[in-house]
Amino acid sequence: MKRRAVLGLFGAGALAAGAGAWRSWPDEGIFNPCLAGRLPPKLAQHELVQAAWAGLDAEKVWDCHVHLIGVGDGGSGVWITPQMQSWQHPLQYTQRWFYQNAGCAERAGSVDADFLAHLVQLQRDMRPGNKLMLLAFEYHYAADGRRRLEQSSYHTPNDYARAVARRYPQLFEWIASIHPYRVDSEAVLEQAVKDGARAVKWLPSAMGMDPASAQCDRFYESLARLKIPLLTHGGEELAVHGAAQADLNNPLRLRRALDHGVRVIVAHCAALGQSTDLDRGPNGPPVDNFDLFTRLMNETRYEKLLYGEISATTQVNRVGPTLTTLLTRADWHPRLINGSDYPLPGVMPLFSLRRMVAAGYLAEAEAQVISEVRRYNPVLFDFLLKRHLRVGRQQFAPMVFESRRVFAPST
Repeated sequence: MKRRAVLGLFGAGALAAGAGAWRSWPDEGIFNPCLAGRLPPKLAQHELVQAAWAGLDAEKVWDCHVHLIGVGDGGSGVWITPQMQSWQHPLQYTQRWFYQNAGCAERAGSVDADFLAHLVQLQRDMRPGNKLMLLAFEYHYAADGRRRLEQSSYHTPNDYARAVARRYPQLFEWIASIHPYRVDSEAVLEQAVKDGARAVKWLPSAMGMDPASAQCDRFYESLARLKIPLLTHGGEELAVHGAAQADLNNPLRLRRALDHGVRVIVAHCAALGQSTDLDRGPNGPPVDNFDLFTRLMNETRYEKLLYGEISATTQVNRVGPTLTTLLTRADWHPRLINGSDYPLPGVMPLFSLRRMVAAGYLAEAEAQVISEVRRYNPVLFDFLLKRHLRVGRQQFAPMVFESRRVFAPST
């Protein structure tokens, strides 16, 4: 896809949103420049980069939210919906292009290989010992256990995520994705755990599972018995379309898993959109998803089971009260864990360091260095940004980044 065409679609979207969108025009540009090679020494050795690692044990730093994407052109088994490859669906087509650009995987015929090769390069710029956790991604399934391609957005096989983690054991761990409605879900889970999976990933609105359904009970029992956490999306979803059943992302639907003793990690801390307040009945009023997440976090019975994952919380549409709450709720920090949601940190318009500076989260000099790093390494950019954010003197505690404790507590 030509960049001029993408620019046209992006500009059309901004015009449709009104003049306010133009005032928020991306301050770091639209396209990831994908600068070649390792991070230059002047940046790698910069005091701001070095300070980000101070007080951290790199071997405990696991980024728990890294997508392993492609288009299926390299024997990976990755599948994407035809809608993402058709101009008849311009939003999904443009999103796919942005994701490929973010991952520096734009060459036709080698998208899968280029995405992985670039990810390996990015990780080698990080401190030795730390790891990225690669996400498999399940198809959509119906309640009768049948796979529904027409409702699916994309699929990254467990086998592919496992194979990459085995190929680069010093760089990666992997997270399986298993639909609880599959007739073989428990057997697949057992095998995934034997093969080294550290967790299970769900995106209910795209995959079609209802976390509050009794159909999930046996799967929950297996997760609890195997002591495997569930990393599941919470709140409004904008990046993946699929069946678009937004109500399934209601944080309150996760009570069922928690009540089965499953450790649940709510991706993005459910920081977007609204859902029905199910605690007031099926016809309860709409409430901000982050407030529903907060309610669960404040329940003492879930203190050792419920976690929040902070990927995407620094994106431009979340900067404000939600991010401030996450930074200042120091009592939550033992239950918050870091993830980048890569490749999204490489989608340039999604972040605004200028807005971060204006809101007082960063100093101008810090933002300049972090922005320059982003042109080479969006994974490191995301890490630096979160390590240097502050409200007054309050920052994310080191344990937020040392998330190995959640996925491998005995090591």
